[in-house]
Amino acid sequence: MRVSLIATLKRRPRPPLALGIVVGLICLTVETLAGLMLSRVVPVESLGVLYLAGLLLVASLWGVLFSLVMAVASTVVFDYFLVPPAWSLRLDRGDDLVLLGAFMVLALLACALARVIRLLATEVESREEADLSAELARLLLRAPELTTALPATARRLARALNLPSASIHIGTKVPGEGQVAFPLPDDGALATLIVPKGVRRPTMRRLRERMVPSLGVLLEAACERERVANALRRSRDELARIADEQASLRRLATLVAHAAPAAEVFHAVAREMGRILRARHTLVVRYEPVASAVTVGTWNNRHDLDATMPIGSQWTLEKGTVSELVARTGAPGRINTYEGNGKLVTRLRARGIVSSVGCPIVVGRSLWGVAIASSSTSQPLPDDTEVRMLEFTELAAAAIANAQTNADLKASRARVVAAADEARRRIERDLHDGTQQRLVSLGLELRGIECALPADLPDLRMQVAQTTKGLEDTVVDLQELSRGLHPAILAKGGLEPALMVLARRSAVPVELDVSIGGRLPQPYEVTVYYVVSEALTNTAKHAFASVVHVDLTVSDGVIRLSIRDDGIGGADPSSGSGLIGLTDRVEAAGGKISIVSPARDGTSLLVEIPIE
Repeated sequence: MRVSLIATLKRRPRPPLALGIVVGLICLTVETLAGLMLSRVVPVESLGVLYLAGLLLVASLWGVLFSLVMAVASTVVFDYFLVPPAWSLRLDRGDDLVLLGAFMVLALLACALARVIRLLATEVESREEADLSAELARLLLRAPELTTALPATARRLARALNLPSASIHIGTKVPGEGQVAFPLPDDGALATLIVPKGVRRPTMRRLRERMVPSLGVLLEAACERERVANALRRSRDELARIADEQASLRRLATLVAHAAPAAEVFHAVAREMGRILRARHTLVVRYEPVASAVTVGTWNNRHDLDATMPIGSQWTLEKGTVSELVARTGAPGRINTYEGNGKLVTRLRARGIVSSVGCPIVVGRSLWGVAIASSSTSQPLPDDTEVRMLEFTELAAAAIANAQTNADLKASRARVVAAADEARRRIERDLHDGTQQRLVSLGLELRGIECALPADLPDLRMQVAQTTKGLEDTVVDLQELSRGLHPAILAKGGLEPALMVLARRSAVPVELDVSIGGRLPQPYEVTVYYVVSEALTNTAKHAFASVVHVDLTVSDGVIRLSIRDDGIGGADPSSGSGLIGLTDRVEAAGGKISIVSPARDGTSLLVEIPIE
């Protein structure tokens, strides 16, 4: 900011009255001497102009009252020394009164002009200071950090006040030799303004009275803005972190709800936990008997690095590791530095693992395993890592509990089905080896009795023959019943011959297509046989179909069975039909069954059973 004449006039204080009197006397003396020298060549009436300079000077500096006194004094001196006859005072002439009136008018005009100049200077300076404050505000309030804006602010202030240099320092700073310090604000809590000594007094006064308070207010506003911005940034980061955690937890919860395989859940837990915690390496570990552990889930933040503890790797719990610490305490724990010469500790150090945090996985009331997050930097993982890991371990525990429950349910259903099949086989064996053989023996004895009867007893022989025939029919029925319980041909010949027998015995024509390439494990053969048998029975009883298509294939370790008819459809598994039994048997074998039966469009069954 350039120092203008108007601003100088405005900032100059009114001089003392004694100084005004001295200046007025000097001006009158100088003007009178000049008039005496010029009176020989210039008309006397024109010499009154000489007194205007002193009059204007006094009017602009000392105000109206003193300027009017100066006007009267100028008229008297002009009349006494210059107007003929010289050295005489005659104020009754019209010229003297006109001159006095002119001097007074000029004095008033000079005073008014000086006031206007002061007002104009005040407005100009106010605008310049407002522009300077606005520019300083832009520098301080728009900067991302306050420390980066302080040098530019100091340079702009020095340029505006024509200072050789200026600097702003955070906090309180002691000025050096040849420097002056101004606290910002007055209590000096925020920063210190340093300027060199020797600055002009008006500039120093302006700096102290107006610029320093204004700069202090701007600094307080900038600090408050920075605090608010930092708080908003922290809140935004915290919300983003929470949103990421919730998204990860939702993905894991979806896997758990869909009963995903435990291995898939463990991998997902390790991956999501590592991403959220920004760890280098995460593990999901299952504790084994005899103080050992095995890796069931792992994740690395770099794909080009091998896993520190690959899937399936097993190790002995070693003191000084987080896995041993959690197994011993049953609570979350951390190892900030791996020390010692143990095999596991040495391996972890070789892989760059510096610190780890572990959170126990508790299933029911038993310690099942531990989730571990590791860092490769000297900076430990944050203090809230254990709390943030807790939700992931709870989901892992839920997945483990679900998997155990499903496994137990599957095993229980399999045991029930196996027990029923074993009961069928035992009944079939007992019927074949016991009741059926006794009935056959009774039939043979009756035949012998029939042959031994005399020929003259035809009625009795006919009665015995009929009884024998009835007994033989009973044996045939018993054979059919035993085949329905557990067909011997299934155990001897396998699934394909057994299905061919079912097709021949079916009341509805059957088109059979079997491609299995050999024998299947007995539980799967029994399951497929009874599914086909029950489906054919239901078709014969309820479908009113003209043909049934049965297709059986085995590929990629999965048994696929398709049964279709062209009957009336409308089968509803929830109505208590035999389809419920089919569903239970298939699911007990680890498979799934889908039934499509639109009205008047036939019924289709698709069974898929993975071979374990």
